[in-house]
Amino acid sequence: MDDFAHNARLTTAALRDLFDATPLQRNDHLSARYGAEIYLKREDLTPVRSYKLRGAFNAMRKVRAARPGQCHFVCASAGNHAQGVAYACRHFGVKGTIFMPVTTPQQKIDKTRTFGNGAVEIVLTGDYFDQTLAASQAYCRDHGAHFLSPFDDADVIEGQASVAVELLDQLGVPPDLVILPVGGGGLASGVTRYLRDVAPGVDFRFVEPLGGASLSAALEAGGPVTLPRINTFVDGAAVARLGSHTYDCLKWADPAQVLLAPEDRICVTMLEMLNIEGIVLEPAGALSVDALPVLADVIRGKTVVCVTSGGNFDFERLPEVKERAQRFSGLKKYFILRMPQRPGALKEFLQMLGPDDDIARFEYLKKSARNFGSVLIGIETRQAAHFAALTAKMDAAGFAYRDITGDEALAEFLI
Repeated sequence: MDDFAHNARLTTAALRDLFDATPLQRNDHLSARYGAEIYLKREDLTPVRSYKLRGAFNAMRKVRAARPGQCHFVCASAGNHAQGVAYACRHFGVKGTIFMPVTTPQQKIDKTRTFGNGAVEIVLTGDYFDQTLAASQAYCRDHGAHFLSPFDDADVIEGQASVAVELLDQLGVPPDLVILPVGGGGLASGVTRYLRDVAPGVDFRFVEPLGGASLSAALEAGGPVTLPRINTFVDGAAVARLGSHTYDCLKWADPAQVLLAPEDRICVTMLEMLNIEGIVLEPAGALSVDALPVLADVIRGKTVVCVTSGGNFDFERLPEVKERAQRFSGLKKYFILRMPQRPGALKEFLQMLGPDDDIARFEYLKKSARNFGSVLIGIETRQAAHFAALTAKMDAAGFAYRDITGDEALAEFLI
């Protein structure tokens, strides 16, 4: 066991002052579906509902041991890292200043303040995270505070390795495969570094959101690169640039081990885990489970651990998640339909719908100077194949239409 693995075990022991080890649960539903022994490492069940508390605690512990007089810590985050830092500040009895974008939902601000319990001050600044980050780092320089990185820090990485210490102790034997979500790379770095030392036979897969594939880009370029654009839906893993420390820990990975998860497909996984298992996962927290269908042939007959990294899901987003899941599954489509402006045309169209088809959106703009009016129509159905029957009927009747379900720009504007 090298020094990193030894220190990770010490960190895990120290964490017991904050919370018990998170459960490692065999999931009967997923195990039966894939013919494997599938376990969930439930990081969504820490006191702050994510693994981020581990890294924040360890970094703060190490800094205070090296510099006992350091009693002021700063971070920039609108999510799980902010809550982890707030909780750790309360535990150590130190001051925390947490910078958040002005667009941060009030629910996240309130939760962070609650976890801090009077130990933290929240500063709202910047419309975008880069502006918030710059403001927090400038504040550190001016006030002599210590900046706590969400992932690109050796002590944070060591803290996240406690996930691997626990799962190995709980399982009793090394699993065949561990599936890890990747944002900035802190969790993946800590877990893989520990397991590659103490259980070198374990295989890994890394899962990134399609709209934030920073690890894939870094492996391809031979170093961290800044993505020109990211999709922020998977907010817990939508990171534009992998950390330099985390890249050093992960550069051994084969690009074939990195899987990309479409944001809409993640919504299907989130709803399934909620409806079937009663498990609330945020988008980033569902990444590891979302990869299982892609790995079906690889995992059959094996023991697999999926790290469910967080459960801080705002239920006000549930309609959006359902909408995206339906569209990805082919159960909901949007059309722009040219409707003839004659009596009975709408009735003719409605008669084309099947018994399981339901109109979820209908907007009709009738213009008296034209022979046709434009209709924006959203249709839900129970089986994706029903849409083939509907479009065949529309073609036969001579209705002109355009399927805009997959048109990102139009869908964002109209839907």
